[in-house]
Amino acid sequence: MLRAVSTYVYVKERLHPGILDGLVRSGVQAIEIFAARQHLDYANRKAHVKEIAEWFRGSGVPLNSVHAPLYADYEWGRAGSPPVNVASTDRAGRIEAMDEIKRALEIAEQIPFRFLVQHLGTPNESFDEKKFEAAMTSVEHLRAFAKPLGVRILLENIPNELSTPDRLVEMIRGAHFDDVGVCFDFGHAHIMSSVRDAFEILRNYIRSTHVHDNKRDKDSHLWPGAGTIDWKEAMELLRSAPHTPALLLELEDDEKVTTLEKLGTTFDKLESA
Repeated sequence: MLRAVSTYVYVKERLHPGILDGLVRSGVQAIEIFAARQHLDYANRKAHVKEIAEWFRGSGVPLNSVHAPLYADYEWGRAGSPPVNVASTDRAGRIEAMDEIKRALEIAEQIPFRFLVQHLGTPNESFDEKKFEAAMTSVEHLRAFAKPLGVRILLENIPNELSTPDRLVEMIRGAHFDDVGVCFDFGHAHIMSSVRDAFEILRNYIRSTHVHDNKRDKDSHLWPGAGTIDWKEAMELLRSAPHTPALLLELEDDEKVTTLEKLGTTFDKLESA
């Protein structure tokens, strides 16, 4: 199983080759970049993106995926910037959101990657037919933009009423999005219903993962084993997935943990579970 990590664990700092070198020394075989401007300034294609692209070309390590931006500013919404929301019923706001996501997709012109991981709506977003239709229109537009770049859109199950497993399948099937898949988030499934129930609904669409733990109280992105997910069951489910997705850790920074030292043992424990 491909061992992969999201750079989300370093999202508060500028992404640089030293971070990527450290991940590879820890046994990481593929990477997901979290597209936050304070972390990777994806709009700065002549400098920051170029620097990271040169590292990928020299390392031979694949960029498995890019996580679509959640905010368009350099403060991650702290300065009052609205979230990047493809389910917004405000057409102008939705167009701005798609334009921001396109800027992140254009990373693929310098660093080829397979998947863009996309949220539908914001955390705790309520369900509304107009929001669902807006999200569907946005996904249709983004998949058309991504296809010539060699990128496939993956919808993520996040804790809201637009992104339940049933509704993700409804969108993919109803809109005939044959080239759209799912990034299965174990922690979110644990909060929303159960890992097994969510996995069984989404199994045939899963192309990548986000692996993290929680105690069902909040979306805390803990290291596997620090919460209450049954990882033996979770890994059995993952091994049964028909498309063999990457085992991709998406973790919060924890000052009490030395990330690079813990990655290898975490992968070992998961794979032997």
